[in-house]
Amino acid sequence: MKQLLVYLNDYKKECVFAPLFKMLEAVFELLVPLVMAAVIDKGIAGNDIPYIIQMCLVMVLLGIVGLISSVTAQYFSAKAATGFGTGVRHALFSHIQKLSFTNLDHIGTSTLITRMTSDINQAQNGVNMVLRLFLRSPFIVFGAMIMAFTIDVRCALIFVVTIPMLSVVVFGVMYISIPLYKKVQNKLDAVTLHTRENLTGVRVIRAFHMEEEERAEYEERNQELTAMQMFVGKISGLMNPVTYVIINGVTAYLIYAGALRVESGVITQGEVVALVNYMGQILVELIKLANLIVTITKAIACGNRIQNVFEIPEGERETGGAEERPSGHPCMPFSSAEEMVAFSHVGLHYENAGAESLTDISFTARKGETIGVIGGTGSGKTSLVHLIPGFYPHTKGVIRIAGKDIASYSKEELRGKIGIVMQKAVLFAGTIRENLLWGNPDASDEDLRKALEIAQALEVVEKKDGKLDSRVSQGGKNFSGGQKQRLTIARALVRRPEILILDDSASALDFATDAALRRAIAGMEEQPTVFIVSQRASSIQYADKILVLDDGMLAGVGTHEELLERCETYQEIYYSQFPEKRTLKGKAAALKKEAANHG
Repeated sequence: MKQLLVYLNDYKKECVFAPLFKMLEAVFELLVPLVMAAVIDKGIAGNDIPYIIQMCLVMVLLGIVGLISSVTAQYFSAKAATGFGTGVRHALFSHIQKLSFTNLDHIGTSTLITRMTSDINQAQNGVNMVLRLFLRSPFIVFGAMIMAFTIDVRCALIFVVTIPMLSVVVFGVMYISIPLYKKVQNKLDAVTLHTRENLTGVRVIRAFHMEEEERAEYEERNQELTAMQMFVGKISGLMNPVTYVIINGVTAYLIYAGALRVESGVITQGEVVALVNYMGQILVELIKLANLIVTITKAIACGNRIQNVFEIPEGERETGGAEERPSGHPCMPFSSAEEMVAFSHVGLHYENAGAESLTDISFTARKGETIGVIGGTGSGKTSLVHLIPGFYPHTKGVIRIAGKDIASYSKEELRGKIGIVMQKAVLFAGTIRENLLWGNPDASDEDLRKALEIAQALEVVEKKDGKLDSRVSQGGKNFSGGQKQRLTIARALVRRPEILILDDSASALDFATDAALRRAIAGMEEQPTVFIVSQRASSIQYADKILVLDDGMLAGVGTHEELLERCETYQEIYYSQFPEKRTLKGKAAALKKEAANHG
């Protein structure tokens, strides 16, 4: 939490003025019982109406000045706390944008959302309360006790006994409840996670008619959170009744002792009333202080959770330093000016995974070539293409882009060469134009139109009333799956990449559109090196080179014809999708054998 306080540096003036004006308010509050004592002892006892009016006006003046001081303090504390929260939120968002895919996978989206919202709000509230009450409440407690001593030492000793008794109750309840508040925050994380999953997958839930099951699970998690909050609330709820029992008992004794002192002529009736008022002020401020400490504890816990995210090292690409894998690596294949992507004995081991996801991958892709990547579910296709832009760190071997070790590139330089379309098509709220300009902010309308034409998405845009300025809802919910895929492909093409990666991004397209897309990409003037990841053999069978993955290893590399001849994994995939081809092949083989026998 301490590290987060740097975001208060721009609000040093507010951090001084807020507690200063609160202390000023406290001084006026401590003067009120003395004025009331004067009203009773001089005004009421002497039936001096003008004096009573005069003292009442003084109390009104004290109240007005105290109110102005309080409002001023609240303004400065709110300004500082809001500025603090804004600074932390901006810095945290910026930091999250720079985290690697590995770190994002490890932390989890729901946790980051909680950090950005609930935790920052708690920390902001803690800063606000500290500036307002951290000095005021102790000042009132000890100030009231000192003022009691100025009235009568013997009665003031009751305060000396009462304050520790109240402190034991207040801080004892806090000692028990504070650790439980941390558990409440963890339960809140679980509810947030489940809520996000339900909102994200609401269409799937409805498609499988799982609303009741999901509602039951949500109710269970919500009940756990509610039960924990109620348990903590019951413990915290003991504070008020116990403290009021103590304070009322002490007040009754104070009145009794004060009455005896009044009978003896040591103090006056007004001074007894002042003592009772000071006792009430102490009770109120102790309860405020207890609530403040609970708030501070929650704020510190939330601040530490935020700080844990800041402590995660930045860097989207964690491929290691170039000095670890020099260009003259002995296992590096022959490099030429035409080489665009080269893998040499590359391995990938995800953090905390039990085994390697990719093992001993070696291939070379030249400029303008189309590389097909195919394999069963979980074979490592996406993992392989994610290594090219450096989304994950390869743990073995060497990767070269345009003849240079990937580690020698800066993030901006590397990503500038690559256009990638993820498995899940993601569009952002705004317009079609704004989404396409993510690929290249300087692109002209003609560039956008050309990219849309290649991506087979021009028809989608032309049918919209606003054309390029048509609205896109959050997540692209107002477009079909195929339309979203074509628009995301167009977004990648706008940047005119040297390497284009299509990660199963045509799965929602029909065969005719898919074929037209591949032909258009092959005819591009820029001649990018294209990686097509697909489950369909038809989508990659005309590629210059096909990589067949099986359980993280290369089962085969070659053209469609070569792999049909000698790669069993590819044969299994291809003939499972085109069983009639197996029949034709069998008939051709039988005819060939028969012809050989007759010959």
